[in-house]
Amino acid sequence: QLQLVESGGGLVQPGGSLRLSCSASGFTLGYYAIGWFRQAPGKEREWVSCISGSDIITYYTGSVKGRFTISKDNANNTIYLQMNSLKPMDTGVYYCAANVWRRCDPSLVYDYWGQGTQVTVSS
Repeated sequence: QLQLVESGGGLVQPGGSLRLSCSASGFTLGYYAIGWFRQAPGKEREWVSCISGSDIITYYTGSVKGRFTISKDNANNTIYLQMNSLKPMDTGVYYCAANVWRRCDPSLVYDYWGQGTQVTVSS
């Protein structure tokens, strides 16, 4: 009954942009930290970005710093990941996930996951 639904993925050329959305329902978004993860076939899931429940702390993995921006609209229960200057290495299934601890920490268990949205960066 607690759901996260990603959208906005697709095929984009290198250097292009996409904005991913994560719509949350069944809980109050401000009480959770929200992470964006991605996974390519045969590779481990990668922690890409996170925003704390307080909105004070944001995190970006080194490979996306300066290119990706995470934001959250608590009133509309929506999380965004703006992705600019996309590279082929950004290809993967992108998931949003929530943890109840309100903190951005890769060691924490993220309790709620969306179904994922495919991002493919290719010429």
